[in-house]
Amino acid sequence: AYHMVSKYLKAKNKNAKIFVVHRLDKDTSGVLMFAKNEVIKNKLQNNWNIIVSKRGYLAIVEGKLRKKHGTIKNYLAESKTQMVYITNNKGKLAITNYKVLKESSDNSLVEVFLDTGRKNQIRVHMQSLGHSIVGDKKYGAVTNPIKRMGLHCHIFAFVHPDTKAKYEFEAPVPEEFKKIFK
Repeated sequence: AYHMVSKYLKAKNKNAKIFVVHRLDKDTSGVLMFAKNEVIKNKLQNNWNIIVSKRGYLAIVEGKLRKKHGTIKNYLAESKTQMVYITNNKGKLAITNYKVLKESSDNSLVEVFLDTGRKNQIRVHMQSLGHSIVGDKKYGAVTNPIKRMGLHCHIFAFVHPDTKAKYEFEAPVPEEFKKIFK
């Protein structure tokens, strides 16, 4: 995605640069955020929790959740092998709000909103409920009905650090997600 955006901008201005602000895990689809200059990138990243007002994801998880909505709040740390895990007050605070939107016989479509943005947060939190994201072998999934990880950033909203304008971007639900929940 970085190279595609860079190529697009360089076609308009050969000196154009881009800087990654909001990225997604490999195999996760949805809204990304780039800045055209490093000053704005730094302002966005250094004030992330103030500037970002909404980060919403759709996740297809294995099975049916007993509790249909809730908040997961704990601390996450990362091992030397890059596995993120839940720890007791020694990692970084992670807060995930979730709600089941739809169910099929084998899966649930869960809407997730993040209060914090930690590495692999949604993946670890869904696994902690006993419902790994489909296609996510790293965090315990045993099924892969859509041939990729079932995670999609569907909404992202923020306030521009200089102009104070409010922006909200949405990415449509992927077709493969819809097919599971007809």
